[in-house]
Amino acid sequence: MKTFKLVIAGGGSTYTPGIVKSLLVQKDRFKLNELVLYDNNAERQEAVGVIVRHVVEMFDPELKLTLTTDPEVAMTDADFIFAQMRVGLYAMREQDEKIPLKYGVVGQETCGPGGLAYGLRTIYPMVELIDYCEKYAKPTYWIVNYSNPAAIVAKATFRLRPKARILNICDMPVAIERNMAEILECDRHDLEVDYFGLNHFGWFTKVRLNGEDVTEKLKSYVAEHGYMPQNAKSDVLHSDPSWLHTYENAKNICSAFHDYLPNTYMQYYLLGDEVVKSSDPNHTRANEVMEGREKRIFDAVADYRAGKDVDLTKFFGGVHGEFIVDVAMSLAFDLRKRYLVMVENNGAVENLPSDAMVEVPAYITDRGPEPVRVGEIPTFYKGLIEQQEAVEKLIVDAAVEHSYEKALMAFTLSKTVPSLLVAKKILDDMIVANKAYWPELH
Repeated sequence: MKTFKLVIAGGGSTYTPGIVKSLLVQKDRFKLNELVLYDNNAERQEAVGVIVRHVVEMFDPELKLTLTTDPEVAMTDADFIFAQMRVGLYAMREQDEKIPLKYGVVGQETCGPGGLAYGLRTIYPMVELIDYCEKYAKPTYWIVNYSNPAAIVAKATFRLRPKARILNICDMPVAIERNMAEILECDRHDLEVDYFGLNHFGWFTKVRLNGEDVTEKLKSYVAEHGYMPQNAKSDVLHSDPSWLHTYENAKNICSAFHDYLPNTYMQYYLLGDEVVKSSDPNHTRANEVMEGREKRIFDAVADYRAGKDVDLTKFFGGVHGEFIVDVAMSLAFDLRKRYLVMVENNGAVENLPSDAMVEVPAYITDRGPEPVRVGEIPTFYKGLIEQQEAVEKLIVDAAVEHSYEKALMAFTLSKTVPSLLVAKKILDDMIVANKAYWPELH
């Protein structure tokens, strides 16, 4: 059986144990000879590594596990690199969310000004990762990227390293599909969706359950309830308050615009005033995560190290891990499985620019994605996407040219920002907050 060396870049992420479990339960079909956790934060990675070692002991005790901060050690002869970097960690995410809210603008980590700030932090670390892979990894390497904001990362890496073997993906559509499956009381894997848009900016046009079109049934449900299942035992109902609000808020879009089912992130662009009104500028989603998942996992590790009886298996799960492994297996074995991924448009959506990085269904082969042709899209959706695509292009221009003006254009053009003057205040505050991370803007 062919075996693979796989690296998780951002090994200190609290999502890492779930990804590792998803990998190892597939060991009879996707066998690893070495698993590497690679991070620039050794202390954090070592803490998460406590749980990862537990996963390995349970599911594949013979597997070689390496934890390193050395890119040469990590990438040498690697077949797959799963990238899930969070540059600046949650302290910077908090700034991404709170600075815009100070000016009455949506504060979110991947959408609006927060997403642009995060993008400027992430572009060059991703380019650096690609360069390490080009230098040390096997020539046939694949980077499967989860690092956010994925739309900006995809656009920047395609521009700066066009020959890189990188596939940008996002688990948000899959999480919505999970909710759809709970609403329909079926298995998520029995659903097939059609979709178009940019990452965190798109719409489901068709949903089929074992070949049967259930789109209208879902539209009627979502227009009344959002993406919230009515099953009282649903795991979704136990999510954080901000996610409950996000899933429920889809009803306001779906009941107004009847063509398609929205990605939940469309709330930040179409319901920005409502989102700001319901946000606490002093306690954002970043605080929820730091006080919730982050605290739970690192407290559990501390207790485990202290010899206490701790159930580490509760940190093993998640659709996040399942999806990235499914995509990697399709790349590894030329399975031609159909997933939503980010690709250069090149006519996939006929009336969008050819160089837009769109999110559409594609068949994943060992040579990369083969996108499904979507055809033309209606004026309303085309207009929204072209505006957001221009924002993303401008922020990549700003990073490459070190241009303050291009950054200001991007902030001003964002649908979440009401005016140039507000955009400038947010940008100037973001420059101060991101001094250690952004390229210098002139």
